Amino acid sequence: MEAFSDIATAAYCPRQLYYRRRHSDHGVPESAAERRALAFRYDELLDPAHDLRGEPVDVTPTQFRARLSAAKERLDAWGALVDPAGREVLLEGKDARGIAHKVLDGSALASAPTVSVISAGEPPERGVWEPDSVRAVAAAKALAWERETAVDHAFVEYPAHGVIRHISLGTRRTAAYRHALRVARSMDGPPPRLENDDRCAPCEYRTECGTRTRTLRSLLGGD
Repeated sequence: MEAFSDIATAAYCPRQLYYRRRHSDHGVPESAAERRALAFRYDELLDPAHDLRGEPVDVTPTQFRARLSAAKERLDAWGALVDPAGREVLLEGKDARGIAHKVLDGSALASAPTVSVISAGEPPERGVWEPDSVRAVAAAKALAWERETAVDHAFVEYPAHGVIRHISLGTRRTAAYRHALRVARSMDGPPPRLENDDRCAPCEYRTECGTRTRTLRSLLGGD
């Protein structure tokens, strides 16, 4: 049974997953944990009396509160997101197991139960990043397996930016999840390197991997 985090990493970069497994690097960096923790404090963070300058927020206090206030107005599930039925819940499905950061109870949603996964990073302009989508599908499928009920939507939160995205778990997202699951299951050696990719520069395994990153000058033929 594959871990949610491994499937998400496979969607991001299979070679990174290879090195993570090789070094048993499955911990969450402290900085990421601090940003994720913001997602459990929305009411406190929205309070104008609370000083956001000491919080791990990656936008201005005005932007943060404006975005979070808009989510509060827009999302029927706001109450369930602020006070979820389950926090850091271990789920075990047919194919994958892992931690769902939030489990939202159906009674609070007037619909089937669902999950929310929390990202420490920056959101895209629209939608969610594919690794976050894949992790949400993995968690939703595990919840559906345990509860014996369909789960057709989920949430992805980017709390350091005050952004919460609601996603439908349709055919495209499910196909991406199944592809990443196959990659994680079948890995028996280092996958091909990525070259000159935006994902390489911040990767902690860049030196060991041996991926060459080129300067803008070299890409333009200057060296």
